[in-house]
This record gives sequence, C-alpha cells and structure tokens, in this order.
Amino acid sequence: MLQTVITGLLIPFIGTTAGAACVFLLKNDLKQNVQRALTGFAAGVMVAASIWSLIVPAIEQSEGMGRIAFAPAFIGFWAGILFLLLLDHIIPHLHVRINQTEGPKSKLTRTAMLVLAVTLHNIPEGMAVGVVYAGLVNGSANITSGGALALALGIAIQNFPEGAIVSMPLYSEGKSKPRAFVLGAMSGAVEPIAAALTILLSALIVPAMPYLLSFAAGAMLYVVVEEFIPEMSQGKHSNVGVISFAAGFSLMMALDVALG
Repeated sequence: MLQTVITGLLIPFIGTTAGAACVFLLKNDLKQNVQRALTGFAAGVMVAASIWSLIVPAIEQSEGMGRIAFAPAFIGFWAGILFLLLLDHIIPHLHVRINQTEGPKSKLTRTAMLVLAVTLHNIPEGMAVGVVYAGLVNGSANITSGGALALALGIAIQNFPEGAIVSMPLYSEGKSKPRAFVLGAMSGAVEPIAAALTILLSALIVPAMPYLLSFAAGAMLYVVVEEFIPEMSQGKHSNVGVISFAAGFSLMMALDVALG
C-alpha cells in the first residue's frame, strides 16, 4: 500500500517535470493556438476529475443523510471556492498567457510571480490527489486503487502542458534551458507536498471526507473558471480550446470509469 501511495503522489509531479523538459526539445515558445489547446485540455481534465473523482464520491458517502445528502458536498464545494478566492487575492502572481498580474502589489520578479501563479492552482490539485489516497488508505471513502490512480493520471496529463507553458516562456525571456526546466518542474512540487500532508492528517479528516473531497473539487473548478477558460478563449479560433476541453473531459471521464 505504501508503494502505491508514494507512486500516486509522484505521478502528477512527473507530469509537470516531463512538460517542463519540452524546453530542451523546442526552439521557440509555444504558439498561441497550441497554448490555447493545451489550456483547454487541462481544463477539461480538471472539470471531469472534479465531478467523477471528487463530487460524486462525496455525495455517495453521504447517502445516509437522506434528502440532505448533498449538504456536505455543497458546503465543501463552497469552502474550496472561497479558499482559492482568498489565495487569489493575497498572493501576487502573473498569468503569462494573458500577461496580467493579480493579487497585491509586489516587488517580486516576473519569474517569481509566474511560478507562484502555477503553484497557486497546483495546491488544490495536490489536495485532490491527497484526499483521494487518504480515503484509499483508510478504506472509508469507497475509493478504489484504480479510481485513485485515474485521478493521479488525469492530473499528471493536465500537468504536462502546464510544465511546458511555464518553462518555454522563461526560456524565451532569457533564462537558460536548465534553469527554465528546473523552475518549470518545481512549479509542480507543491502537489506531492500538499498530497502528503493531507494523507498524514488522514486520521483527522476521515469523518470529514465528503467535505474534503468536494473542497478540492471547488478549488479546482475555481481555477478552471477564473483562469483556464478565459485563457483558452483569447483571440480568434477559440473553438480550438473548446474541442481540446471536450477531449480532456472525455479522456478523464473514460479513465475514471475504466480504472475506477
């Protein structure tokens, strides 16, 4: 079981690292249509993961509550939304694809704010993987090893373009390829850390598992609506982002059903 959990926690980070390695293979920054397609794909994966891997299990765990079985998922979902809203306002960060800074004024470098932006929305992804594996370890969340693996793989798949979208602009702005790669890879380091902390606290969170599952879903959906959807719709041919969103959604849905 320990090896299964460790592997599950590392899979998303491996996805980010592989994406960041694109800086060694590509000479120029990613084209706008490619970035839009990758962003849409990542958004589709996150939405499907939020529904099938998090919200549905949260509601199923609360079936004993009868007509108000939705309550834990409802409360946890809104807690996740508000948590990310708070982080969005107190952490200075930069959305490189639309060249827009958010959060309080800061003297941080452009590179630091770019890495913070990716780290910000990697937090809920790490929590999502952590809470699912915590449920698997405790055997109290009706979560199978296949279902947990499906979520980890889905997050890793959507992390691949994120790693590339961080490392490539850094290289274009003058960073060396090795440095751009390291910064791109490290932007995803928060995920296994957040996941491991969640599992370490599993003894405390088991009674609140439905709330925590939906909390992670709310946090991820906040990132999708606040960041990914606007970015994938920028400029002409926004249908590229929409088709990619559908592809990511259907792939994650298939993974969850096939492995779960």
